[in-house]
Amino acid sequence: MEGGAPNFGWTFYAPLSTTYGPPSTTFFIFAIHIMGVSSIMGAINVIATVLNMRAPGMTLMKMPLFVWTWLITAFLLIAVMPVLAGVVTMMLMDINFGTSFFNAAGGGDPVLFQHVFWFFGHPEVYIMILPAFGAVSHIIPAFSRKKLFGYASMVYAVSAIALLSFLVWAHHMFTVGVPVAGQLFFMYATLLIAVPTGVKVFNWVATMFRGSLTFEAPMLFAIAFVILFTIGGFSGLMLAIAPADFQYHDTYFVVAHFHYVLVPGAIFGIFASAYFWLPKWTGHMYDETLAKTHFWLSFIGMNLAFFPMHFLGLAGMPRRIPDYALQFADFNMVSSIGAFMFGSTQLLFLLIVVKCVRGGEKASAKAWEGAEGLEWTVPSPAPYHTFATPPEVK
Repeated sequence: MEGGAPNFGWTFYAPLSTTYGPPSTTFFIFAIHIMGVSSIMGAINVIATVLNMRAPGMTLMKMPLFVWTWLITAFLLIAVMPVLAGVVTMMLMDINFGTSFFNAAGGGDPVLFQHVFWFFGHPEVYIMILPAFGAVSHIIPAFSRKKLFGYASMVYAVSAIALLSFLVWAHHMFTVGVPVAGQLFFMYATLLIAVPTGVKVFNWVATMFRGSLTFEAPMLFAIAFVILFTIGGFSGLMLAIAPADFQYHDTYFVVAHFHYVLVPGAIFGIFASAYFWLPKWTGHMYDETLAKTHFWLSFIGMNLAFFPMHFLGLAGMPRRIPDYALQFADFNMVSSIGAFMFGSTQLLFLLIVVKCVRGGEKASAKAWEGAEGLEWTVPSPAPYHTFATPPEVK
């Protein structure tokens, strides 16, 4: 073994990482432990705050959806980070103390690593996306001038997604020799997640239906989030079908799928949230023209980068390939152009934020209430609070 940085992918499958990894793998494991401890402490902080420090009269079912999604995310973190700590500790033992958890030569099982890793890894996907669900559930009502459609069903849908996320981990592993009964269970459990996800998408669309919509940057990113996340969901349904997944598995189709979920989901969710709350954070309005430019360049760049990957995967191009056959060159070139476009556009976002922090038009107390001269059509809560002060609180 030579020195240097860890030489395995982000999933760090054993025995590649344990038998053939560089000595620095031990430090990689230490870093994972530190990250896990910080995540658990942060999650405890969120849960304690939400359960013990709500305003008088605010019951759980009156909480803003952003708070609900963070509460559920925090419970997910506490549930799955110890699992990740367990699997990297088993790696540590295999590397330094002569155990054989994942070494078949010593009686271990490399597939055990995948089971434990993905039991952490699939809820982790929802940990990344749930806070964006909450933010979009504030932004869409604000720019539709309507209350959110189906608040209670949104809470139950988020909770159902979180619970089901623990029952689907082996859909990442259909090709490792899972028994047919196991494949059927994980296939149906994965398909079932589409139900609460569909409820959420329906509620967002129903909120916009017949609303007084305006299309400032936060709303543009939120709508793009809904559309592109739904495309990612449809390709996820394709991957959930076990016999079909034998063809898709470890191809660029999978790369396209999870980027259509996580780039519009996590990253567009962050952009939408940043533009929505920047007036509150800084006291200034950002430059709307620059922000819309940032949106369109990001939207075009993202789709150019990741949509061709569907075709590459269906044509048979595998993931993690250092070089590829000539017939894949054109789509890869389009993807590269889109990726550079998407990446460089974020320098514009940095400029917009710095410009907003340094000054500009003063933001009013309720920055979005009269966006583009339109007043709210219902006496609904302003975007910054979603409950009325209870009568007994003066």
